[in-house]
Amino acid sequence: MSIVPSMSEWSENDYRLLCGNLGNEVNDDVLSKAFSKIPTFNKAKIVRNKQTGKTRGYGFVSFSNSLDCAAALTEMNGKYVGNRPIILHKSKSRIDYEALKRRRARTFTQ
Repeated sequence: MSIVPSMSEWSENDYRLLCGNLGNEVNDDVLSKAFSKIPTFNKAKIVRNKQTGKTRGYGFVSFSNSLDCAAALTEMNGKYVGNRPIILHKSKSRIDYEALKRRRARTFTQ
């Protein structure tokens, strides 16, 4: 089971990137330093396994400005953060809670 940053931890107005291919040596501070040169960088969060505390190999970064988010995607994708090249994707900013409820309901009724 993973500790996924809850949506309440992130501003609705933030623009987020999913950061993949992160090594075990990358923590929130390392990821923050990598993106700190982007003017409207807000926050970095690594997703960790709840039992072991080890990284799941991905995390998120957020920005206040969509242009800075796009610039970070272009500029940082493939750059080394820690020992591996980071893989960036636009993060989906909204969770469809109704779809999750329907999916769970189908699972339990089958």
